[in-house]
Amino acid sequence: MSAGNFKNWTSLMHRVLGDRKAVLILLGPAALVYSLVMLVPMVWSLGYSITKGSTIQGFTGNGLGNFHRLFTDPAVRDALWFTAKYALVVTVGQVVAGYLLALLYVFFLKRASALIRTLVFFPVVLPTVAVGLLFQKFFQVAPRTGPVNSLLNAVGIDSIDWFGSASHAFWVLVIMDIWRSMGFYAVLLFAGLVDIPEEVLESARLDGASGLRLVRHIVLPMSFPVLMSSVIFSINGTLKVFDSIVALTNGGPGNGTTPLTLYMFQTSFTYSDYGYGSTIALLLTVVCLLVTLVVFRVSRHDLTKG
Repeated sequence: MSAGNFKNWTSLMHRVLGDRKAVLILLGPAALVYSLVMLVPMVWSLGYSITKGSTIQGFTGNGLGNFHRLFTDPAVRDALWFTAKYALVVTVGQVVAGYLLALLYVFFLKRASALIRTLVFFPVVLPTVAVGLLFQKFFQVAPRTGPVNSLLNAVGIDSIDWFGSASHAFWVLVIMDIWRSMGFYAVLLFAGLVDIPEEVLESARLDGASGLRLVRHIVLPMSFPVLMSSVIFSINGTLKVFDSIVALTNGGPGNGTTPLTLYMFQTSFTYSDYGYGSTIALLLTVVCLLVTLVVFRVSRHDLTKG
């Protein structure tokens, strides 16, 4: 675009954005849809949090009763602890695995990485229920021994009931979610790595940087923005995990793998306690907001210093 055309385009944009009617016409429909889909349900849910009852019995005011129950409910503490633990472990696993794959694509496979990227990305498009059933078969102990237990038996280790204890089921969930999503984060981080100018990498190599030194001092700082975007995507997704849990363990054994989302769902739609369910949803919203703010604050740190 020539300098004259760019100036004309800039002038046109200033005129359009300076016209309130034009801004209303352009942004109004999107703002209306967003309000109806997101903001109105949030306000409605907030209103439910100070009520008790159901659609059959009707709703009556409950003041701060739901909030008092929230802070004294041991099931909420257990669900919050599981959610935090799951989000931390899976986020680290997804981003680290994705970043290592992206480095593999850019610096080792290079132009030959297209097929590998496609194969690794394929689990992302699989239905969650299908992936859950697949991992149930992989780790099952009865009536037929799954491939994982068969491998353990082959090296002299007894079969493990992976879904019989919360600790074992937790790690199966972690492995499943990292496996099915690392392809997405690999592609996202790959897009950030390929934007690093080749001249910068070549200059660093001439100065003696290679291997881990090149990654630590050049690649990591220059890919930090897209890396933090990946962390934000991952942490918000894992804090709100629902479908993976339902497909693989349904919160079991007992309530050992029940996150806040599933506990909220069960409270609202299984036990028809919409007021308390809305209070749990509000807690989850606050947790997601606080975590996002912390990540944004950490992302301001400059890795090129120190």
